[in-house]
Amino acid sequence: MATDPHAQLHRRDAIARILRRTAVGRQAELVDLLRADGFEATQSSVSRDLRELGVVKGADRYLLPAAEDALTPSHFEDVRTFVKGWKAAGPNLTVLRTTAGAAQSVAIALDKARWPEVVGTIAGDDTIFIATASERTQRRLHAHLQSIFGR
Repeated sequence: MATDPHAQLHRRDAIARILRRTAVGRQAELVDLLRADGFEATQSSVSRDLRELGVVKGADRYLLPAAEDALTPSHFEDVRTFVKGWKAAGPNLTVLRTTAGAAQSVAIALDKARWPEVVGTIAGDDTIFIATASERTQRRLHAHLQSIFGR
């Protein structure tokens, strides 16, 4: 099914409005709210929209990115319960474990934090690979992780 780019933009604007005024915890709930506002939406289109908008899944609701696409400490608070731990895998790679299905939300929060130590992240279902430039920057990354996630 082809997607009208204008309809997609309007739907994304509606999603942002809904998330600002309502605590939404499930994509199916968001689909229903969009349909009530007159927007055609499926779970897969909403999933893509959330990803494109930079929305993260908090402990109990979806969260829009903060102003200028930067995360505040409260955003980390919303995803901190998902982090189970992390471990160095050589001098440039850290493997961070999350609860099932939460890796993408945590990786988005890490990416948006724009820590200079992080070269990049790759998220799966419950695992995130975090690349650093050196062993020294990896240690700084681990200090950041410790201060936020405390594990």
